[in-house]
Formats: sequence, C-alpha cells, structure tokens
Amino acid sequence: MIPMSEYYTRGTRAGLLLGQAVVVLVFCGTAPIHATVAPGVAPPAGPQGTPVLLPTVQVNASRLDIPPFDIPAALSVVSVAPAESGQAGVNLSETLVGVPGILARDRQNYAQDEQISIRGFGARATFGVRNIRVFMDGIPATLPDGQGQVSQFNLDSADRVEVLRGPFSVLYGNAAGGVVQLWSADGTPTPVTTVGVYAGSYDAFRFGVDTRGTVGRVDYNIAASQFLSGGYRQHSRVRRQSANAKFNIDLGKQRKLTLVLNRFDQPIAQDPLGLTRAQVDANPRQATAVASQYNTRKSTRQNQLGIIYQQQIDHANQLRVMAYYGQRSIMQFLSIPPGAQKNPLQAGGVIAPDTSYGGTDLRWTHRGELASRAYEFVLGASADYQRQHRLGYENFVGSTLGVIGAVRRNENDNVNNVAQYAQWYWHFSPRWSLLLGLRHDEVRFAEHDFYITARNPNDSGHVNYFATTPVAGLLFRPAANLRLYASFGQGFETPSYSELGYRSDGQAGLAFNLRASRSRNLEVGAKWEITPTLEFDSAAFRADTSNELAVAINQNGRATYQNVGSARRQGLEFSLTGELADNWRTSAGFTHLQARFRSAFSECTGRPCAAAATPVAAGARIPGVPDNYGSLRIEHGRDLGWREGLTLTGVGAVTVNDTNTQHAAGYGLIGLDTSYTFALGAITRLQLSARLDNLANRRYTGTVIVNDGNGRYYEPGPDRTWLLGANLTF
Repeated sequence: MIPMSEYYTRGTRAGLLLGQAVVVLVFCGTAPIHATVAPGVAPPAGPQGTPVLLPTVQVNASRLDIPPFDIPAALSVVSVAPAESGQAGVNLSETLVGVPGILARDRQNYAQDEQISIRGFGARATFGVRNIRVFMDGIPATLPDGQGQVSQFNLDSADRVEVLRGPFSVLYGNAAGGVVQLWSADGTPTPVTTVGVYAGSYDAFRFGVDTRGTVGRVDYNIAASQFLSGGYRQHSRVRRQSANAKFNIDLGKQRKLTLVLNRFDQPIAQDPLGLTRAQVDANPRQATAVASQYNTRKSTRQNQLGIIYQQQIDHANQLRVMAYYGQRSIMQFLSIPPGAQKNPLQAGGVIAPDTSYGGTDLRWTHRGELASRAYEFVLGASADYQRQHRLGYENFVGSTLGVIGAVRRNENDNVNNVAQYAQWYWHFSPRWSLLLGLRHDEVRFAEHDFYITARNPNDSGHVNYFATTPVAGLLFRPAANLRLYASFGQGFETPSYSELGYRSDGQAGLAFNLRASRSRNLEVGAKWEITPTLEFDSAAFRADTSNELAVAINQNGRATYQNVGSARRQGLEFSLTGELADNWRTSAGFTHLQARFRSAFSECTGRPCAAAATPVAAGARIPGVPDNYGSLRIEHGRDLGWREGLTLTGVGAVTVNDTNTQHAAGYGLIGLDTSYTFALGAITRLQLSARLDNLANRRYTGTVIVNDGNGRYYEPGPDRTWLLGANLTF
C-alpha cells in the first residue's frame, strides 16, 4: 500500500514528501504522524541516522489525512495566541483576523453572543449562531436543531481554529453553511503554567490560568478564566466564568482515549437592546429606555463532557468513537409589554429553556490502493438528541416589571438527528486527485405541550425533515507549489426552534408548516505557496438556496418566519498568510459578496399586522450581509523582546431589513498593540502588553439586529479603547 503522505509536500502543515513511503500510521484527532521510509529515500535523520518524528500540524476539518493545501475546498487554519497581539482572549472574533469568508463581530452585548456569518449564511441570527456548524475539540457545539454558540470557547487552552467554507461543509449535516472548529492544545512534555491578567476600558477585567503537562501516559491541558465588564453601553454589565480541560490517555497498542470537559457560567449579562438611527446619532452609549424599565438580561450555565476513543486496528484501518453529553440552562428577560401578554396565546416575556443534549459518532477509516494509486475511505454514522423543557413566564407581577410572573408556556421541545456519511479520497494520478462525499440526515422535531387552558389548546405535534447531500471536489497540481480545484455540493437547513417557536398566524404552538431550505454550492479556487512560509489563496463561489427562511412578522418582541423562495450568495475571497521576511508576519483576508433574494415576497412591517402586505422585491439585498469586508494583521518581533502589531478591519455598508429601507454605514478600524517579553529563567517568561483599538475614535455600528420589529436595528461599537495585560509563564 502507498500511503497518502507519499504525495504531500508540506511537512510543516500535515504531511511530508516521502518518495516511495511504505507505511504511515495515523491517529485521527491531534496525534502525530509517524512514518517509515523505503530504501533509497532520505528521511529526516535522528541519532545514527534513524528516522525521527515528522513535524506536523494535524488538521481535522476534512476528516481525512490530507493537508489543507491538498483539500479541494476553502479551509483556513489559524493559530490561537491571544497574548501575542495583546488580546484578552474573550471573543472568538479576536482570533479570526485575516480569515476570508467569515464575518465574526463582537456585539458588545454578551446577552446575545457573537454575530457570525460565513459567505452570508447565518446573518439573520439575532442571537447565537445559525446555519453554521460549530465544534470544540471534535465535540458538537451546535444542537441538532441547528442552533449553536461560541461563548463557551476557552481561548486560553486553544491551539488553533479551523474554518471550512463552501460545498464540503454539507458533510457536517443540518445547517452547514460553514464549519468552525476550535481545538485545544495537547499537554506538553514539560509542565508549563501560564497566568494572565488584563484590565481595560469600561471596567473590563479578565483573569486566566492554563496549565499543561504530562504525567505518565496522560497529557493534560486545563484552563479557567473569569471576565468582568461594565460594558461600553449603559445596561451592558457582564460576568462570566469559563473552564476547559482536555486529557489524552495513551492506552497502548495504538489506542488513545481523549476526555474533554467544558463549563461555562454567565450568571449575569445585561441586554441594552438595539437603538434606532435617531438614538445612535444622539448618544451611541445609551440603552433603550425599556432595557432599564424591564431590566432585560440573560443568565446562562452549561456543562459538557466528551469522550473520544481512537484505535489503529492495523496499517490500513482505524476506528474512532465519540460520545458527548451536556446540559444548558437559560433565563432571559425580554421587554415585551404587559398589554401584549393579554393575548392568551402569548408565551410571556421571560424565556427559560432547560436543555439536555448529547450524541455519538462512529467512524471507520480505511486506506488502500486502486489502480496502484492510493485512496482513503471514511464511513461513519452519528446520532444526536436534544431534550428541552421550555418554560415561559410573564415578565411582571402587578405593576412591577422585569420579574418572573405567571406561567405562560410549558412544553418539551425535542429533536433527534440520525445521519450516515461517507467520504472517499483518491489520488488517481500524480497531478490529479478526487474527493467525494455523501451524507444522509433525518431530523425529527416534536413538541409536547403541557400548558393547556380553555383559550390555549393542546399544541403538541411533530415534523420530520430528510435530506441526502452529495459533494464532489477535483484538484489539479500544475506545480509543486500550486493547486487548482473545483467542488460542488448540495446542502440543507431545517428551521431551528428559534424559527419554529412561533406561528405567523398568531396561534399557539410551533410553526410546523416551515420547510427546510435547500442549497446548491459551487466553488473554484487556487492555492499558491509563494514561499515555503507564505501562501496566497483565492476562491470564487456561488450558493443558490430554495425555500430561503426570512422573517414574516416581528412585533411585540416575537419574530415569526416564512419560506420566501430562492436566494443567491456569490462572490470572491482572497487571503495571504505567512512570513513576509525575518520576524515579519502577516494575515490578510478580503471577501466580496453579493447576497440577494431572487424571489419577491411580502412581509409584515406595520403593527398590528393582520397579513403580510409589504413587498420585498426580487434582487433585494439579504440584510446583515456587507458586499465587501476584510481584515489585515501585520506583526513584527521575536518570542523574546519587543513585538509590535497593526490590525486593520473594514466592513462595508449593510441593509438592516428585508425591504432595504434602512442601512448601517460601513467602517474601517485601526488597532495597535505592543508587548515586551522578559526571560526570567529556563522556561519562565514575563510578557507585558498594551493595546489600542479604534485608534481614530470612529463612531460605527458594530452589529445589526436584522428586521427588528421596533426599528431598533443598531448596536454601536465602542470608541477608542485600551487594554493592558501581563502574562507569566513558568
């Protein structure tokens, strides 16, 4: 058998040119690649010329032993090192500078999580993450209904973030408009502990500790942090704690067990709500009056455990089994007025879902030869479940607002997702390779209603969604440092419980009439290794969606949804990543994107609204999606001594509603940072850092609340801010 690694030329990424290599033993996950080399080929030499461990960075997004350079897809791999850029390590958006296609924006509103979209998918989400699959150490952070969040990501323990865009995202299932995966670092042979303290504008304070090491056959990485902030805007105070632990256990005989434990606790996150255009112009730091009146806020707690077992059965076969379980509870107070809750079908102004979830994934990988050319085959199956006990309460008692009142909703909202998938990679000639994939999903939503009154009948029911999604990619190697590829795939997205939760006809119960959206995705791209440490990537893409989901009615704090026909997202993206010269590094990304509704439809804009009567023309822009956005970071410096950095971010104007009648202006931001690292011993280091963001002190809208029923679309970003930090490693 000729292993995949024979054809790989990028030793510092995920493989090394081995000539006529004979055997490669690979573990899935982050374990290293070992290789023995046939006679006549000079391997890297150790003592007395013996082969040594190859330097690798295992990339997991494709589920295959293929380096990013040889995957026929747009894939970005970002090392996570917040301290190097003076960042506090609170928000995932801090790590994604220079990654094209993805737009990750910190809302400055920790009650709603970050706003993340990939090539225009996910932009409609007013909180959390939609239409994008999120994973943490190989464990799903997206629930089976398609809702996800990144707030539990602990960046202190992180090693890298992988962002997969385009057709191959569909292999991850429901709502795979893109895939974001965070991977924790493995434990170090020598124990290392890092303690970091940060303080900055608006009473921001963060403390974090991370310890890594090895004890016998177990390597570990344990991190914990606490973050406090008074918030840029009024009524935006937050307190959160995060902890993550990963243990890799070598069981011998090429077997490995990984345990991942994660905890996220955010007991308070005030919600300042959005602002109207007039309010932004008058005072961008203010909160909407009803935010204080109803004390709008959110508390969240989540605990999760994941287990991954990996076994190399023989030189051609390996097995991976993953299982996980988690619990997530939320209490959120909204600003719905008591008058609106007089409707007996209204679900109340306090949302309190308590969710247990879990699942398993079984994967077999086989490597062999076909027509004397190497191939790799993956066959897997997964099952995930979500059990949510959802309560709703009035947000008033008598004349007192912002407190828990009478019960208005009591139901179990359950989801089951069963899927099977297969992938096949064949390097069928020296210059050509083929990657095929197929996935089948069955998703069942079921509601069991326990809040039944004379005027609120039993709303129990269920709906099933099915989809088979193929994908194919072809890659051509015209030169050792150049790759050209094309890929095509089909995808689907079920409505999440956020879309199903309320019916547009005003009746109680779930909107079981909503259909899943379907997409056809095409991408062509090029990857050019300018030097061994500098890479330029480009891609052109198009995604055509049918049964696109959009808002039907948004009033009294509730949004209902409808299927509106077809939409198209197409564009170009470019990136340049690597070393420009000695001690000079860059990461730059730019995206041009046209996201448009292709079918005309009607929606409600007035209040009250008996029927959708406001037309949205075909060709209207999809709200929340800029036509152009990009970011650039340039760093200079060494591990010891001075390090300086410049960060530029630009986002074009966006529409904020389907009718395209209001817009948020585009903006450009400048950030500067510097640090100095002292060597205090053999491994002891002290780093002091300082950072300035929004150097020009620009007013800008950081994020938008798409189709807000009160016209409060705008969430202003902060003015000039500072951050000071100190990290001690020993």
